[in-house]
Amino acid sequence: MPTDVVMPQMGESIFEGTITKWLKQPGDPVTRDEPLFEISTDKVDAEIPAPASGVLKEIRAAEGKTVQVNTVVAVIDESGAAAAPNGAAKAVSAPVAAPAAAQAAAVAEGPATDVVMPQMGESIFEGTITKWLKQVGDQVTRDEPLFEISTDKVDAEIPAPVSGVLTEIKAETGKTVQVNSVVAVIGGAAAGTATPAVAAVAVTAEKPAVASAASSATSSATPSATQVPARAQEASGEEVRTSPLVRKLASEHNVDLRQVAGSGAGGRVTKDDILAFVERAKSAPAAAPVAAPVAEKAAPAAAPGKFAGIPGVVEPMSVMRKKIAEHMIASRRTSAHVHTVFDVDMTRIVRLREKNKNSFQKSTGLKLTYTPFFIHAVARGLRAWPIMNSSVEGDNIHYKRDINIGIAVALDWGLLVPVIKHADELSFVGLQRALNDLGERARSKKLKPDEVSGGTFTITNPGIFGASFGLPIINQPQVAILDLGAIVKKPMVLTDKDGNDTLAIRSMITMAIGFDHRVVDGAVADQFMMVVKTVLENWSEAL
Repeated sequence: MPTDVVMPQMGESIFEGTITKWLKQPGDPVTRDEPLFEISTDKVDAEIPAPASGVLKEIRAAEGKTVQVNTVVAVIDESGAAAAPNGAAKAVSAPVAAPAAAQAAAVAEGPATDVVMPQMGESIFEGTITKWLKQVGDQVTRDEPLFEISTDKVDAEIPAPVSGVLTEIKAETGKTVQVNSVVAVIGGAAAGTATPAVAAVAVTAEKPAVASAASSATSSATPSATQVPARAQEASGEEVRTSPLVRKLASEHNVDLRQVAGSGAGGRVTKDDILAFVERAKSAPAAAPVAAPVAEKAAPAAAPGKFAGIPGVVEPMSVMRKKIAEHMIASRRTSAHVHTVFDVDMTRIVRLREKNKNSFQKSTGLKLTYTPFFIHAVARGLRAWPIMNSSVEGDNIHYKRDINIGIAVALDWGLLVPVIKHADELSFVGLQRALNDLGERARSKKLKPDEVSGGTFTITNPGIFGASFGLPIINQPQVAILDLGAIVKKPMVLTDKDGNDTLAIRSMITMAIGFDHRVVDGAVADQFMMVVKTVLENWSEAL
């Protein structure tokens, strides 16, 4: 049966996308959820996964074509699925003719298990189901993503609590339900207790290409590419919490899943986790063990010629480049830009970082950078001066409740601003971890649309490239943006409590605040900056 592949809706305000690269060609076998093509929008570059397993039958939108959301860009022939293990079709050829209901019943034996809306935080009492990743009759494996929810704090994938067959969905997409409400039922024995033949028959009748995923979850099945490497189960005898797709990726890249930190619900290792781990391993020094954590900078260093282009060549702007141009011009026309500059003594923080960077990395696995210091100080300033955390809406000023700080990241193909949500609620380690994660996924095109939207204030850091300071353009609809220059040693005059002056070498940074004079007066911007300056020069927070 053919399955249409459509241009996805990547956000409420995004209505089209440009196909930048096809990762498969007609005739190639594809597996559900593996990357199929790359797109570029005005918000994010992303890889789009295949909606089904089978063979890529047709590509209808060539690379470079811009198409509207929900447009069919390719067709997958599920009947030509090539993902099943060799011999699987022969093994199930006779039973396949059995009625689908009887096959489902064969797998759905055993007690039913309720799937409930989880409590995602102490202050969260309900959630909205945004997408079901499985449908009634589908085989599910414990800990693989079952549905997606959205709350006022977080969007998340919710894993299946057990293995079996999804027999009922009680809360449809778009419905908001209270925590602990039953939203679905899984009726059936765990996949590990079913015989390989029965599991293959039941799955093949409905979705032939998923048979390999089902067999990988069966403890007695013949080893295949979808199974976890044996060493991933050695220590405790328990399988790592993850999905069949991730186990397949781990097998392909020879990765021990116990070495991968899971970012999913309940510590589940996601596809993004395994891909990021593989990328870090590739960039790690040859002498370092694969499992050694590789910390990322807040933004990558520029290589000669990477951004500058090739002399004599004329090439069209990318979609991202055109959108950046449009947004910058629109911002200039919208906001009354004013800038003011402050010098800040970073000596205390420079010494603190030098003293603690080794122990910090040893205890957290993260490289200690300067950016979390700035984010924390800015969050303090925004709490003291809420108008700096606002937006203009017609003749109204909207003071934002949440402090969501965007960090500009320079990429080979443009600029993205991933957003750290609720930055004022994160610990120092939490800020550093969020920076590493967002920066890494920005460079590997793994950011989700909501991770580059919703910002209330932006920080840009040209200082990493050596700039003394810059005069940045405001990121609409925000009203302010902070520019960080390079930290350099300078001779400074210091005055002691008795009024005596001395000359000393200090580590200084020049920071420029750009603000919208329609709503922010210079006195307010200066007082906001004095809060930031005071926090940085008198740092007393624990790392």
